[in-house]
Amino acid sequence: MAKFSEIARWLGTAAPEVDSEILRVSGIGTGPEDVGTDSLVFATDARSFDLAVCSKAGGILASQRIGQEVVTDGRVLWVKDAKLAFAMVALKLQQAASTGSAQGLKEVLIHPRAFIDEDVSMGEGTRVGPGAVIARGVRIGRDCEILANATLCAGTTLGDRVVVQTGAVLGSTGFGYVRNAETGKYVAFPQQGTLEIEDDVEIGANTTIDRGALGPTRIGRGTKIDNLVHVAHNCIIGRDVVIAAQTGISGSTMVGDGAVIGGQVGIGDHAAIGEGVVLGSGSGVLPGKKLKGPGQVFWGIPAQPLKAYLRGLARFRRE
Repeated sequence: MAKFSEIARWLGTAAPEVDSEILRVSGIGTGPEDVGTDSLVFATDARSFDLAVCSKAGGILASQRIGQEVVTDGRVLWVKDAKLAFAMVALKLQQAASTGSAQGLKEVLIHPRAFIDEDVSMGEGTRVGPGAVIARGVRIGRDCEILANATLCAGTTLGDRVVVQTGAVLGSTGFGYVRNAETGKYVAFPQQGTLEIEDDVEIGANTTIDRGALGPTRIGRGTKIDNLVHVAHNCIIGRDVVIAAQTGISGSTMVGDGAVIGGQVGIGDHAAIGEGVVLGSGSGVLPGKKLKGPGQVFWGIPAQPLKAYLRGLARFRRE
């Protein structure tokens, strides 16, 4: 719960004329019965703004691009990006509700059905759900959430405020073998490296991230990984990267800060995805390939700049 004036301070805006008690966030498209005087809603265009103003919401976050002259309503806070502000407030309210205070919960909460091995360290405020397995020597920072049936293998280190969703496996042995050309048999290559997860990373359900072979696998600060993603050994994923579901990233691939990788993308080993690159859903990147250009969109198999991909589709349709 927070006063609307307190929310304004969080967002760095002027105090509202109406200072309601805000208990929850609501969507105006879910039906008027779901929006009460204790609800906060957001509007990014004229239509959603009209719906918000006609609702019973105690507070409205509205994007400045709508035009502040459209209506005078004491419940409105004008912000640059209403959707972003809404998400930030929702997270703040959720944290306050789950910890019981704005200062955060200091004790570590471990479900009785979780398994914690020896020499494991956890920062204050961290919570571990039922069925989770934390192996020997794992290091976990402050205010992390390890949900049900997640597994953290030996050699894994988590920063602060990391979320590991149900069924995720972190630090498992990488898929590395050397073929004996004379016998045709495969010999396991050593998989004795580590996995480093930096602050504010979120890892989706049933996602797997392998430890490095001889060095680290690293996931950079603020990166968000969807469900059913696989990141192989020795990958270095930058900061604030977004990776959608069912993507597979082969070993020793590097992904630059701020890259966006769509769903069902396949990336070959030793590839390099540059800072800010966007990979469209279903794309394939060949081993060793380098894709560069902040904001540049690549699509297709093999992945190529979007304009070239669309030209190829047009030629195919004409033939």
